[in-house]
Amino acid sequence: MILVDPNIIAKAKMSSPLDQLETSCTRLVRRMVNLPRTISRAVDQGLDLMTIRGGGGYHHQFPPPSVPLHQYQYQHQHQYHHPSPYHSIPDNLQSSWGFLAGFEQQFGLTHPFFYTCRFIEVLKLAQDEHKFVFLYLHSLNHPYTQSFCKDTLCSEVVVQFLDANFMSWGGLADRGECLHLATTLQPTTFPFCAVVARGSDDSLVVVQKMEGPVSAEELVETLQTTLEEQGLAFDNKRAKEEKRRADIRLREEQDAAYLASLKADQEKATKHVNKPEHLANAIPNTQDIQILIRFPSGERKERVFSASDKIEAIFVFIDSLGLPGVGGNYRLVSSFPRKVYGADQMRKSLKDAEFHRETTLFIEYV
Repeated sequence: MILVDPNIIAKAKMSSPLDQLETSCTRLVRRMVNLPRTISRAVDQGLDLMTIRGGGGYHHQFPPPSVPLHQYQYQHQHQYHHPSPYHSIPDNLQSSWGFLAGFEQQFGLTHPFFYTCRFIEVLKLAQDEHKFVFLYLHSLNHPYTQSFCKDTLCSEVVVQFLDANFMSWGGLADRGECLHLATTLQPTTFPFCAVVARGSDDSLVVVQKMEGPVSAEELVETLQTTLEEQGLAFDNKRAKEEKRRADIRLREEQDAAYLASLKADQEKATKHVNKPEHLANAIPNTQDIQILIRFPSGERKERVFSASDKIEAIFVFIDSLGLPGVGGNYRLVSSFPRKVYGADQMRKSLKDAEFHRETTLFIEYV
């Protein structure tokens, strides 16, 4: 009997594609701890990768630049059926999560930090952080893909530069959001990378395209130049747009404040017009006396007098009104208690006559 070391058996089991994928997904879940809350909901989907079984073939691969798309699809529809880490990913996970799982299994864990969220979400995050998005469309069967990913995209200098200056997002070029992006961006060849940003009207702004194989040094140089040339211009454009929006908000706030002030003034004017005459003429003085005069016709008139005014001032006021039917000899009478004020009391002040703060007088003809 041949004895086999248990450690060897364990290593053999861990070397299977399924276990490698499970290990990769476990690392992905740990990475999610450092991601924003808007992305963390993808953890539940990532856990489904641990129960993956089987896979299928690919179609709609993008052709080399010199081969027409329909001809390339026809020639390669049944050609590429070799095992691939991306084949065993369910359709509902063939997005940035599926791309990242297969990418790490094929090229290792040293790579740019690819955000595992929807593309529109990483655009918003980048806008909030005032950064560009580094977009990578991964074409599985293009002859330059393997060398580009291994020697360029996963090189230490590229990883450090992208993680420090960009927010990276990638996916399989022939499916999901990336298929839509490929249709929009129209890559002529692969590998395909682009520096993009969210426009002011939620459109996709393409700042720079990088197509075909490039070295790590060339990629970093291109990205550095893009940051220096386009970054400042884009920041200025964004600053102008933000200033324009701020000016619009300020004008709207000023217009709203003006309308509110105008409405308040109109309400004050309305209240002033409808205010009784004695209140309109009133002066906030503790010595003021409000006199309500009731005429035989039923008409009323109000006036505020000073406590030092003479009773004669009330008669003068009544005569000045020129009301019909009021003339000749009359006297003023108060009730409760009844008091009569005639010609013999004209020189007495309202205070001396013991007028109350609010007094009602009736006209009584003599």
